[in-house]
Amino acid sequence: MLAVVARAFGPPDVLNLEELPDPTPGSGEVLVRVHAVGVNPYDTYMRAGGYALSPEPPYIPGADAAGVIDQVGQDVSGMRPGDRVYIGGTATSRAWGAYASLVVCKPHQVHPLPERLSFAQGAAINVPYATAWRAVFQRAQAERGETIFIHGASGSVGLAAVQMAHAAGLTVIGTAGTEEGAALARAQGAAHVLNHREAGYLDQLGLITNGGPDIIIEMLANQNLDNDLAVLARNGRIVIVGNRGRTEIDPRRIMSKEATVRGTAFWNIAENDLARIHADMARGFEDGTLSPIVGRELPLADAAVAHRLVLEPGARGKIVLMT
Repeated sequence: MLAVVARAFGPPDVLNLEELPDPTPGSGEVLVRVHAVGVNPYDTYMRAGGYALSPEPPYIPGADAAGVIDQVGQDVSGMRPGDRVYIGGTATSRAWGAYASLVVCKPHQVHPLPERLSFAQGAAINVPYATAWRAVFQRAQAERGETIFIHGASGSVGLAAVQMAHAAGLTVIGTAGTEEGAALARAQGAAHVLNHREAGYLDQLGLITNGGPDIIIEMLANQNLDNDLAVLARNGRIVIVGNRGRTEIDPRRIMSKEATVRGTAFWNIAENDLARIHADMARGFEDGTLSPIVGRELPLADAAVAHRLVLEPGARGKIVLMT
C-alpha cells in the first residue's frame, strides 16, 4: 500500500509517501480501502512533536478517512466488502493511521457513508462533526430558540456547528476572516456573519442580540476568550474547542454573569458517547441537514502541503487528501 510516513518529528517536510506491505485484518477487525483522508490541525501538532498524544516515529498520521470495506475479519457481523464507509480511528495503534491507501479498523470505528455523500465528504466527518456535536449539544447543552455565536465559523468544525445549530432551531451568528468564508457560513445557516479581522466587530453583537449570545463556541481561545466573556449573555456558556497559547482573562466577567466556561477535546469523548454522537449525526447526513463542506482536495503525496494549509487563516471547509 501507499502511505504517508513521518520518520521523525519536525516540519511538514518530514512527511513522505512510501510503499509499505499491505495490512491484513485480524479477528474482530475490518480492512478499509481508503479513497479520501481528512486533515486535522492536531495532525500537525503531532507531527511537530511535543504534543500530548504524539506517537513515536516512524508513524502514519491521521484518524479520519472514507472508502469501501475491502476485507472483514472473523467475528465481525453487519459489514461486508464493498460497503461505503467513513472511519474514525484505526485499530493498529496510534503508530499506523489513516494517511494510507489501506487501513485496519475495529468495527466501532467504521460507520456507513450515505450514498448522497462523496468519499471526500466522508473524510470530513469524524473529528470535525463529532467535535462540533460534542461542543454544541453535550457541553453547551444548546436548546431550540437560543442564540449561538460561533467564533470561527468558516473552518470545518465551525461549519459543522453552524449546520447543527441551525437544524436544531437556534439563531446562529458566526465569524469569518474573508467574504468567501462569510458567504459559506451564511449558506449553511448562519443568520449573521461578522468579519473577525475588522476592528470592533464584536460591537455588532449588541445590535443583533438582546443582551448577548447564550452560547459561544470558541475556536481560538488564546485570542478571544476575554472578549467572549465581555459579550456573553447572563448565565451564558462558552465552550472552548481550539486554543494555541496562553491568555489572560478577567474572572469578574465570569462572576458577574454567572457564566460557564467549558472545554472539550476529541480524545476525551468516551466510546459510548462517541457511538451516540455518530448515531445522532447519521440522521442529519441521511436527510441532508448535515453536509460536510470540502474546501480543497489534494493528492496523498501532498500531505506536507496540506499540513501547511490547514493552519493558515481564511479556512473554507475541510482539506482532504485523495488516494
